Amino acid sequence: MSKTIRYTLLSLRDLAVSAGPFVVLAVALLVLAYAWLDPNPPKRVTLATGPAQSAYAEFGKRYAEILARDGITVVLLPSQGSADNLQLLREGKADLGFVQGGTSADRPEDDTHLESLGSLFVEPVWLFYRKDALPNSAGAPASLDSLTQLQGLRVNIGTVGSGIPNLMEKLLSSNKIDLPSLKVSALEQTPATVAFLEGKLDAIVFASAPESLMVQMLLQTPGIKLMDFPQSEAYSRRFAFLSPVVLPRGVVDLAANIPPQDVRLVAPTTALIDRKETHPALLQLFVQAGKQIHGGAGWFRRARDYPNLANNELLIAAEAERSINNDKPFLQRYLPFWVANLVERMWLVMGIILAIMLPLSRIVPPLYAFRVRSRIFRWYAQLRDIEARIEHTGGGVKSGVLLNELNSLEQRAEKITVPLSYTNELYALRANIQLVRRKLQA
Repeated sequence: MSKTIRYTLLSLRDLAVSAGPFVVLAVALLVLAYAWLDPNPPKRVTLATGPAQSAYAEFGKRYAEILARDGITVVLLPSQGSADNLQLLREGKADLGFVQGGTSADRPEDDTHLESLGSLFVEPVWLFYRKDALPNSAGAPASLDSLTQLQGLRVNIGTVGSGIPNLMEKLLSSNKIDLPSLKVSALEQTPATVAFLEGKLDAIVFASAPESLMVQMLLQTPGIKLMDFPQSEAYSRRFAFLSPVVLPRGVVDLAANIPPQDVRLVAPTTALIDRKETHPALLQLFVQAGKQIHGGAGWFRRARDYPNLANNELLIAAEAERSINNDKPFLQRYLPFWVANLVERMWLVMGIILAIMLPLSRIVPPLYAFRVRSRIFRWYAQLRDIEARIEHTGGGVKSGVLLNELNSLEQRAEKITVPLSYTNELYALRANIQLVRRKLQA
């Protein structure tokens, strides 16, 4: 090994040993900060959706697809619907879920464990009925425009977990209709639709986004009509979770003019609910995905109307408020998500650690110089001892012994290796050894 490489490696070793404690301290502080802040989210998250072929199920697939780009696996948990999702969240079996307004009575513990990521879309109450199910006697209405006309009809109001039974019970009660006066069934969405098309049911009720495949199909099925709610504004005044909406004429099919006229509907708002212990970075990703999925124009919204912070029954998560009101963070536009997220959530702590370590780092150069010089200075003690013995004894019979000790000391000094910038001190040691030798020989 050449002397240049040897000296370089020696300098690096001395520098590493001198700076080592400060590097270890900085790394320890970073590790502690990382463990405390937990900046990177888990790779798996559970999203409660809804029945197969429902709008919730379709939206869940789109969320899973978008979050997969950032390495997050979204486990889709099918359910009966909104009420079932809320129960799964309460039990901790899901991290997030779609929950419709007015699904169930609020519980005091909900504010402790749950929060909202904002309203995503409205879900109109779709009450489809068969035209041939209405009485044809004189004076009978040709179409359904009041819930009181459902009495005596076979109506499916959905399963208990879907949230529709609770909603319909409130609406029917407001019209002074008792459930026993209806021939009510509680089939799931797909079996109920099949039974409805086969004529085994007279009416069927959904509360779903227009993206639902069942809604799209029934709107275009001959012999099936959609109930108009002339009192939609009154319903919204009676129930805070309802909004009046209008299905515009021809919006389903302009060429076929479906529907043939504006249809007034009532619509609860659906929010994305999360458990408060869900990682903030995951919440940020879900809100960003929600802006992509629900931010466009639709049958009941204009572009960028949703997600929003209105009509939420639970408190809004701080991460949702930031993400809805602001664009995508700057670093996430150019860096992989995990890198950008780590920097965004650790920059303050890293700044504090840097502010602590900078003053301490000033000790490193003196410590490095002391370590290098100590390899030279420690021999001065032996040299001083030899010189003191010369002065005390005046050489004499012991001069040979002292000369041997000086020769041994000089041999050791010749083997000392120091960085080139400190060789002057090494030569000074060797010169002082020669000075003592001449003093002994005098």
